[in-house]
Amino acid sequence: MKFSWLVSILGVVVGHCAAIDREAFTFTKYDLQVRIEPEQQRLAVRGKITLRNDSPAAQKNLALQVSSSLSWRAVRAEGKGVQFVTQPYSSDIDHTGALSEAVVTLPAAIAPKGTVELEVGYEGVVPLDATRLTRIGVREQDARHSDWDVIDKPFTAVRGIGYVAWYPVATEAASLSEENSVFETIGRWRARQFDSSMRVAFQVTPGQRLWFSGETAAQTRNEAAESPTSSFEIARFGNRVPTFAIASYQELEDSGSISVAFLPGSENAAKEYALAADLVSTFVGDWFGPPRKRAEVLQLDEAGAAPFEVGSALLTPLSTKTDARLTQMTAVHQLTHAALPSPRLWIEEGLAHWAQAAYREQQDGRAAAIQFMGLHGRGVLGTERVIAAALDPDSAARNSLINTNIPELYRGKALFVWWMLRDMIGDTAFRKVVLAYRADEDKDPAYVQHLVATQTRRDLEWFFDDWVYRDRGLPDFRVESVFPRKTLGGAYIVTVTVENLGGAGAEVPLTVKVEGGEVTGRLEVRAKSRNSVRIETPSTPQQVIINDGSVLESDVSNNTFKVDSPSR
Repeated sequence: MKFSWLVSILGVVVGHCAAIDREAFTFTKYDLQVRIEPEQQRLAVRGKITLRNDSPAAQKNLALQVSSSLSWRAVRAEGKGVQFVTQPYSSDIDHTGALSEAVVTLPAAIAPKGTVELEVGYEGVVPLDATRLTRIGVREQDARHSDWDVIDKPFTAVRGIGYVAWYPVATEAASLSEENSVFETIGRWRARQFDSSMRVAFQVTPGQRLWFSGETAAQTRNEAAESPTSSFEIARFGNRVPTFAIASYQELEDSGSISVAFLPGSENAAKEYALAADLVSTFVGDWFGPPRKRAEVLQLDEAGAAPFEVGSALLTPLSTKTDARLTQMTAVHQLTHAALPSPRLWIEEGLAHWAQAAYREQQDGRAAAIQFMGLHGRGVLGTERVIAAALDPDSAARNSLINTNIPELYRGKALFVWWMLRDMIGDTAFRKVVLAYRADEDKDPAYVQHLVATQTRRDLEWFFDDWVYRDRGLPDFRVESVFPRKTLGGAYIVTVTVENLGGAGAEVPLTVKVEGGEVTGRLEVRAKSRNSVRIETPSTPQQVIINDGSVLESDVSNNTFKVDSPSR
């Protein structure tokens, strides 16, 4: 009899866990006290969270998730303990590959747009763990260089959702083995929490410096407490990932345009990075204006660790052996973030990558810039093929640059979009557009389009429709025909007709090779259409090449046309 009763209770619990809408609630506010004990690799959290029901139905149950290496201790509402059941929940949004989930039964159902405040407590350890990567075949060493998050005595650095769920979250399961599942899940989370806030107070071991990321509005420090307490506030999450680091950091006294925090013994490497930032600061300032906040660098303790950026802060290894040009490119990216922050990833990340390409152009010319862009282009091509193969009717909107959460798109594809835009409107107008950009005024997806129209008087809605507001794939240019005609003066008028077989239009450069040189021009070819241009050449045309690599294209095998001699 007792056994049957127990089975019935478990059946009800399992039923609730299976039916729960894990993404019904938005976490609008965090107020957490975090105690960190590096010697034990331990983290203990107590505090309050406020959640809003953004689903269309009343919700009696909700899910709270933290890393699987942490354990839930308490959940209270209105000062009273509430019923909750804990269970492991597989998901690769955490470095362990799993979450510790508390399924909470609320005292009363929360109506749509209603809120509930919960007191929570959880604790556990945060060791170095790369399980989610090794189980899909990544080498242990490579996996640890990517998932380097850890609490430890000599060095602590922990990123938030997508790496370690050290603060409560709630998402559906995501797997690295399922294409873009993790990116899309984290993207939905970011969209829901975009306007949320966080106040967090850290207690840490005396003698070490604590750093916390995000848009920090306030910081206080209580030295009289048993352990020093540092409090921070994030007024608005935006796209930032709450991240903290604790180490025996030292800081350069005069680091110019950037703040560099380094570990003992790495002062020379820190100085080299600061010098690189100073060398590129004028270039960045010319395009984007003065920095709106100071860029920061924090050294990671592992030489092979993958760099991680959050806003204008960069966590990265530092070494005197790093190529100076590579360091300058990294600094360009970072200083661009400091000069032009944006709530939109395609703007913030796309422009930072564009700045790197433009810097390569300044160093070694346009061909070097296009070669750099090509490194990103390969990832975009692969991603676009996956999207096309899925045959998803909603993919055009979901994977548009204004909505996408896929890094290859909001970084690589956006890089090409900004480069094409600059080619179309020219350096002067482009500079005016980016200098006029204000993150707090960017409330409309068409905000950048309006800035361009103001500066150029050109209607480029077709371009933004194809590349920004919708994901229509990529162009596919084909040189359809070339007709040269000799003039009375001995020159040639060459009529070139280009067809675009792809779903996105572009203004594309073309080159006519002639005896002893070449002549270049540009041609706008909309999607699924053709257009012609006449180019005058001083001598016999020999070959026509459409696209120099600056326009991302699905197929470049049909971009070259050999011109028959006029006599034929």
